[in-house]
Amino acid sequence: MSLKHVQELTADKASLENYLKAQTWLQLNEQITAVEVPGDGNMNFTIRVKTKERSFIIKQSRNYVEKYPQVPAPEERALREAEFYQMVAKHESLSRQMPQLKGVDKANHVLNLEDLGDGVDYTFLYQEGQIIDEAELEQIMSFITDLHNSINTNTTRASLPNLEMRKLNHEHIFIYPYLENNGLNLDDILPGLKAIGQPFKKDEHLKRKVEVLGKRYLQDGTTLLHGDFFPGSWLKTDVGIKFIDPEFCFFGEVEFEIGVTLAHLKMANQTEATIEKALKTYKNLNPIDESLCQQFMAVEILRRILGLAQLPLSLDLAQRESLLKEARTLLLSDD
Repeated sequence: MSLKHVQELTADKASLENYLKAQTWLQLNEQITAVEVPGDGNMNFTIRVKTKERSFIIKQSRNYVEKYPQVPAPEERALREAEFYQMVAKHESLSRQMPQLKGVDKANHVLNLEDLGDGVDYTFLYQEGQIIDEAELEQIMSFITDLHNSINTNTTRASLPNLEMRKLNHEHIFIYPYLENNGLNLDDILPGLKAIGQPFKKDEHLKRKVEVLGKRYLQDGTTLLHGDFFPGSWLKTDVGIKFIDPEFCFFGEVEFEIGVTLAHLKMANQTEATIEKALKTYKNLNPIDESLCQQFMAVEILRRILGLAQLPLSLDLAQRESLLKEARTLLLSDD
């Protein structure tokens, strides 16, 4: 079987111009005036293309993670993201809060997306003293509730398993953080973190609980999830909050999605009242198993503090240890 040739894009203006004209994404007489990196993306090759007339975003998925080229990743993930946008496009209340998909090059796994401008994502929340605005939190939670209510097995026959991306995520959430020798020196992140993490790597009871949740994550569910709904996927723009990067999307359990979101509010040191408000906003419009939600929240906390996908947390060693212990308590609470 012959391997198909994929054209790897670069920021070189001349070659990019040729590519975009071949896709009819640029007019024949239109010239690129600037190429910029629009944000701190981890997964993909993503650039902003500017011409005299307009700007747009080009996103290509490769067979590795852009930030960590040594980490393999499903190269067709951009096509799964495109499927998500195509489902969302049928729901005006959702689509106006996301970038519009303007074109797909399936052969080269490239998306042409609306440029949302110079927005900032919400990772600033991880900085000390940053508190999320209550109205903004309500909008964020209302969007995800609307997504779950609008696109599920009761409303569509479409499916979006995205199993290869789920397998990648499963490895990093449920397996990698608990491996004794995974190549990550936690002391490089924060001195003392390695010693704090050791008891969690050795806790067989905890690891069995995590394994059970991992199996649930890999099972198909009834609801379309964004799949990575955390502050890095929320964008504050001049025209309001927008939601981006749904490449981990799949039909799953809402408890995973909301558990992840609550975990990040905790790691961003938001108040318990804020976290309760987020959950209440969701529960007012959609049922949720709170116990399962808390377990997925616990797994996300463990994974982010002990795993590869580190966050720019301002938490000190004692605060991280406290969160890890709280996560373990939540996971083992029903024993």
